[in-house]
This record gives sequence, structure tokens and C-alpha cells, in this order.
Amino acid sequence: MTSKTQLTWLENLTFEAEVDGFKFKLDSNYGSENPLQGMRPKPLLLAALSGCSAMDAVSILTKKRITGYQLRIDMEGELTDEMPATYSTIRMNFRFTGENLPKDHIIRAVELSITKYCAVHVMLSKAAKITTTIYINNEEIWHD
Repeated sequence: MTSKTQLTWLENLTFEAEVDGFKFKLDSNYGSENPLQGMRPKPLLLAALSGCSAMDAVSILTKKRITGYQLRIDMEGELTDEMPATYSTIRMNFRFTGENLPKDHIIRAVELSITKYCAVHVMLSKAAKITTTIYINNEEIWHD
């Protein structure tokens, strides 16, 4: 399977990207006073990682018939000082909320996502140290 995207330059450092028929803007205000008109590429990598991992975890939990929860993933990426600045460390915080959530199933779903199924995690882990913490109702239940 081949993935294809298209990028069109709009102005300054603003571009329009098209992925699978969806369009969005990419931008950088590096060296400019102009306000951002779109997403910056490096944080977009963090969003891709959280989206990939969340989709896997939710799919696994759905197969286990676990429902009645909310999920939010908070991401933080630390950039290196040298150029080009890349993420050296990425922290993923899975935050589940809900009643009577089974800790063991949630931990297993996240573990499977980050070790077996999420290709974005596999790719980024070759360049950065990725740590993962799981919370249920704001209580930390697991950390790798």
C-alpha cells in the first residue's frame, strides 16, 4: 500500500496539505511576525502519534466490549537544542475517565498499541525516547 499526499504553497511559509481528500494548512511563523495560519509540522507528528495510539487502544477495548469511558491523550515533546531541532523525548499521557473501568484491560490495550500496532509509535521511537503513562480518573495506574 502506498500513501500519497499533496502540498501546495500558498504564501510566506503557509502551505495547504491534502491527505486522503482532507485539506488543512501547515505554517511556521519562524522569522516572521505573522500569526500562524495552520499547524506546525513537528507538533503535527505528536498529534499523529496520539491519534494512531488512541485508535488502536479504542479498537482493542471495543473488541473487549469495554464502553462508557472517555479518552484524552496529552502529549509533550522536548526538542533538541541543535539544528535541526528534533524531538529527543516524547511523553504520552493516556487519560481515561469513567466508572468501574478495568485497569488490566486498559493497560493491555495501551501496551498492545505502543508495542505492536501503532506504526507511528514504531517510527518515532527510532528517533526519540517515548514514555507512556496511563491514568484512570486522574490516578496514575501504569508507567513504562
